[in-house]
Amino acid sequence: MKKATTRAMLGVGALLLAITTLAGCSNGAGAGTGSGGGGGDASKAKIGLLLPDSVTARYASADRPLFTAEVKKQCSGCSVVYANADGDASKQLQQAQSMLTQGVKVLVLDPFDGEAAASIVQQAKAKKVPVISYDRLIDSPDLSYYISFDNEKVGELQGEALVKALKAKNVPSGSGIIMVNGSPTDNNATQFKAGAHKAIDDSGYKVLAEYDTPGWDPAKAQDWAAGQISKLGADKITGVYAANDDTGGGVIAALKSAGVSELPPVTGQDASLAGIQRILSGEQYMTVYKAFKPEASQAADLAIQFAQGKSPKGDTTAKTAGGATVQATLLDPVAVTTDNVQDTVIKDGLYTVKQVCTSQYASACSKNGIE
Repeated sequence: MKKATTRAMLGVGALLLAITTLAGCSNGAGAGTGSGGGGGDASKAKIGLLLPDSVTARYASADRPLFTAEVKKQCSGCSVVYANADGDASKQLQQAQSMLTQGVKVLVLDPFDGEAAASIVQQAKAKKVPVISYDRLIDSPDLSYYISFDNEKVGELQGEALVKALKAKNVPSGSGIIMVNGSPTDNNATQFKAGAHKAIDDSGYKVLAEYDTPGWDPAKAQDWAAGQISKLGADKITGVYAANDDTGGGVIAALKSAGVSELPPVTGQDASLAGIQRILSGEQYMTVYKAFKPEASQAADLAIQFAQGKSPKGDTTAKTAGGATVQATLLDPVAVTTDNVQDTVIKDGLYTVKQVCTSQYASACSKNGIE
């Protein structure tokens, strides 16, 4: 009887050893085939960066290179797996799935569609991969972090600047403006619009027409503006709220095509190079400078912390459309006009004087003291 018991105990021990060995093999295989945050060497982590579209200039010129440079600076063995959705939520989902299969440890996701992207967060969670919502908020309770700007304040800065410009030109109360908002699939655009209305609705100026620009597409903004110019008459449009520089550029192109020589004040956002040059030349009144370098750099730092298994806390929190609370960092935006181009985008090194003051804009730079 004693020998039988001993044999049974030895059999159980062998079985437990086999199970433990198989479990170890399973975990190792998972890490190599897409388990992401489930294991592996953090010093050689793959970090996924998913950006939403190609029509917004800042993503190629600022966000991607700044983010990648900071990752490499902090973790020389880490790599950034990059994809751009080109304005297609389904494509972004496929890109995210591919990254998860490749074994990324963290996803940094700027969603084309904040609601649709919730499924990406859900799939990442199933693989224990943290998701940082970058610049635009994803409507998911499972987000690990959100980094952006105070987006309602962005809209307030735009609306306040437009009202100030109209009053400075002695444009009478009751005069009309048109509003060219951002994409209806972008939660940020909703916040920009809300902030702008705070400033405009009680200003005494009248909103003649309003448009939510699909995919932030400048061509669509231009087409809509051209239609409004034909419908309303160019002389009735005394001001333009444009949610970013690219859509603002579209409206300016429509106005110029209609033969308007004295352009009304036009707002913008993103401090794009073309937007800054239009401001200096007098075609665009203002933009909102969101310091992409600290945003991208902090996002990279957060990604590395998550890859190391840490759970960084934000200096504030944000609420998704569904009411979930998310750890967050919200940076301060700055309104930029001809008065402070030198002290903002030039001083911060976003652009060099040489980049801004090409031969076409040399006289405008000189006039505005850009040096």
